[in-house]
Amino acid sequence: MSDQRLEVADVFRQHGQEFLDRWGHVLSPQQQRVFRDIAACRTAALGTHVLACDHCPHQLIEYRSCRNRHCPKCHARARDQWLADRAQEILPVPYSHIIFTLPHELAPLALQNPRVVYGILFRAAAESLLELAADPKRLGVRLGFLAVLHTWNQRLEQNPHS
Repeated sequence: MSDQRLEVADVFRQHGQEFLDRWGHVLSPQQQRVFRDIAACRTAALGTHVLACDHCPHQLIEYRSCRNRHCPKCHARARDQWLADRAQEILPVPYSHIIFTLPHELAPLALQNPRVVYGILFRAAAESLLELAADPKRLGVRLGFLAVLHTWNQRLEQNPHS
């Protein structure tokens, strides 16, 4: 078994022409460029640069990166740094993820009147959380929270929830 991991660029290089022959006509010029950039990333196609040691004759030849913002290889380091930075911002407190979903029957109304409907959803969610948390039989605390509106699910179907 090989120690080298399979990467998106490997798949693009191995099967790219077959994919483009079949589906290239539906890709926008921007999508075609991203495809080409990722396939060429860190290969001789983009050129090289040489790193040389100041103390010995050792040299390291590195291929240039595509620097495309969609390339998983180019932006893995930036993504990892961003995640590490965010991890430093997390408060050392218990955390709960609570979802308030708008009934499916009200979704069309939310499309027509988003400010009103989502305002009611957020107000109801906030009041519910504050009331339950303040109850001495439950937590008996003053609660802090962050609410985010999501209007679509992972399959891009309308699904308003916060």
